[in-house]
Amino acid sequence: MQKVFVSVLSVLVVAIFVFVPLLHAVDKVNINTATEKELATLPGIGKGIATRIVEYRKAHGGFKSIDELKKVKGIGSKKFEAIKDKVTVGEVKR
Repeated sequence: MQKVFVSVLSVLVVAIFVFVPLLHAVDKVNINTATEKELATLPGIGKGIATRIVEYRKAHGGFKSIDELKKVKGIGSKKFEAIKDKVTVGEVKR
């Protein structure tokens, strides 16, 4: 009985370490493909800044890194810190 419990516990621990990081990756908003509505779900990003993100993306052929968000009017260091773990650039399509 104790061996079964230890085996089940081991499987659960491994599953947690494998699947939890994957769940966090799914939650991120891809700033190269997101709509204005999707961008506006980010903390501190309203319709105006979401529109400027999309405009910047179109003008510059996509974001090469999330740090480029700081070049968008209205996104300073404080706002960037609040969203940096919630966004990704994915693959830039050229």
